[in-house]
Amino acid sequence: MDIQRKDVHNSDTPLLCQACESRHRGVCGALTSEQLLKLSKHSSRREVEPGTELIGESLSTKSYSNIISGVVKLSKMMADGRQQIVGLQFAPDFLGRPFRAENGVSAEAATDVKVCSFPKNVIERMIGEMPELEHKLLEQTLNELDEARNWMLTLGRKTAGEKVASYLLLIATHAFPDNEEDSVAFDLPMSRTDIADFLGLTMETVSRQLTKLRKEDVIKVVNNRHVEVPDLSRLSERAGV
Repeated sequence: MDIQRKDVHNSDTPLLCQACESRHRGVCGALTSEQLLKLSKHSSRREVEPGTELIGESLSTKSYSNIISGVVKLSKMMADGRQQIVGLQFAPDFLGRPFRAENGVSAEAATDVKVCSFPKNVIERMIGEMPELEHKLLEQTLNELDEARNWMLTLGRKTAGEKVASYLLLIATHAFPDNEEDSVAFDLPMSRTDIADFLGLTMETVSRQLTKLRKEDVIKVVNNRHVEVPDLSRLSERAGV
């Protein structure tokens, strides 16, 4: 927080970056004010609605983005047309894979999403010139790899109840990384159909497990979409963490 307050009063930091909540936790945290100014000349910020495609699978990569807020759904298409949700991204994740000619997944806004985008050639040139930026991207990529391995455990070994609790815990901890309270409230960023797809369950099973968690006071559900978690430790226990 102290660093962010200094930025607000630092005339060397671009205006676009001064109020960015994700700047210090994301890849831009590796850049100096001078480097941020250089990058900001090529940056564009936009807000997109749920369902908007941010990246098309197998399409040429033209730009990369920092997620400033919201949840992004990653999917892969099978040869027969079936689609599988393979991951979620949150602020301050980096959207895209540098030095690839094509995108390996499609990315779609699951909620209202804010992104800050940069041309492909600008980012790749800066990565080559700035070891700190390269290190930050590698660190973030390795974190995503660790999370993917943990999610393989969830899908392969956990019960249906543990899977649904793990999904809720994922949203609670990643959508609000700075939350220091024992409780949290959020809107489900995906439909029950998408949640079932993501967890390898049926929609009916997801609904039953949500109802079970609600009846046991692990969560509260308001208007079918808004979830309140009064005690994160209880949810974590139900997730088998």
